[in-house]
Amino acid sequence: MHQDGDKMRDQKGTEDIEMRVTKARFEKVWTELGLEGAAAPWFDRLMTAYGQVGRAYHNARHLNECLAGFDAARHLVKDAPAVEFALWFHDAVYDSRATDNEERSADLALECLREAGSRDDTRGAKIHDLVMLTKTHQAEPDTDGAVMVDLDLVILGQLWPRFEEYDRAIRREYDWVPAELYAQKRSDVLRKFLQRNFIYRTRLFREKYEAQARSNLVRKLELSKIEGGASVESGVGRQSRGGSCG
Repeated sequence: MHQDGDKMRDQKGTEDIEMRVTKARFEKVWTELGLEGAAAPWFDRLMTAYGQVGRAYHNARHLNECLAGFDAARHLVKDAPAVEFALWFHDAVYDSRATDNEERSADLALECLREAGSRDDTRGAKIHDLVMLTKTHQAEPDTDGAVMVDLDLVILGQLWPRFEEYDRAIRREYDWVPAELYAQKRSDVLRKFLQRNFIYRTRLFREKYEAQARSNLVRKLELSKIEGGASVESGVGRQSRGGSCG
């Protein structure tokens, strides 16, 4: 799945896009950060993590979608290598039963940086903070953090078929949660997103995804009512740690 030249369905679910999750790309950002030693072992470690059984959504496809979105938004960020490195690690640790996935993912990024000889503590702290933003999806508008958050939430603004596919995948990750409780928790998350003045924190993402995201969330809430609580939606478990959807 990580070979150069591979293709994958894009975020809209209508076109093929190049696979961004490649060893060559990881080695490039490794070099841009001035890291030492071989990048390959850490790339393999990340691919093993993203390929774990049970990751129906938080897998290499999600990472690829984030990197594809980043390529279109790179001009918005001040420290592109830091943002990209944070994206590679943002779901490196994922357990739907846990409440500290973001903390452990952020710590793993720091472990990698230190092992690779990074002496830029300021940049390391920034990468750690960027990963942690995916726990709350709150960031100051039009900052590197805002781009990071928006990339993780891009899935909410995809056309309905892709959104619905994502929705089903998240439900599979939480198949241990009773349907009624799951639907209740997810409805709470949906309403909180809809109550925000803006779901997306950058103008680029608002213009591209805001309307579709709100349409998807409203539609899902309505379907949840019709289905009587059997909705397959994301967010349960993560709501207790900030309502993350990514």
